[in-house]
Amino acid sequence: MGRRGLVMVVGIVVIVAGAIGFYLFRPDTLFWKSTVSEEFPAGPGGAQGSNSQGDAVQLLTGHFHPVAHQGTGVATIYQLPDGKRVLRLTAFDVDNGPDLYVYMVAAEDATDDATVEQAGYVSLGLLKGNRGDQNYELPADLDLNTYRSVSIWCQRFSVNFATAPLKPLE
Repeated sequence: MGRRGLVMVVGIVVIVAGAIGFYLFRPDTLFWKSTVSEEFPAGPGGAQGSNSQGDAVQLLTGHFHPVAHQGTGVATIYQLPDGKRVLRLTAFDVDNGPDLYVYMVAAEDATDDATVEQAGYVSLGLLKGNRGDQNYELPADLDLNTYRSVSIWCQRFSVNFATAPLKPLE
């Protein structure tokens, strides 16, 4: 293989490695902000499209703190009049990243990655946006005496971005 062939092979390797690196690390997500403005879920006590919590009862609440990335806002679990429970994130803001999920973690707080992995968790699904107000329905059988914190978790890299330890209202 001549010099020209070697340059072409090296060029192809660099392009493929760059594409794979971009796919894995998604550096573009550091600059994108996705804002969500979901209304509080409607129930018998609140009209659709209303910000009112109606007859919903606050069960647990807590503030996000950074773990591997910056994260702020409030996580609150409500019991709706129809018996469903919902996790509501308000004034929420977390650094963006690839493959972010909302986890309920079986720990009082999760200040590192290992706590989430060792304590156990229940996924509530993909994070809808890294900013704003959003709702996540909780499984009916989720034990809130066990699952006491909310984690914003990067599945791709197994990293806890931010956590909100939940406490009962006093």
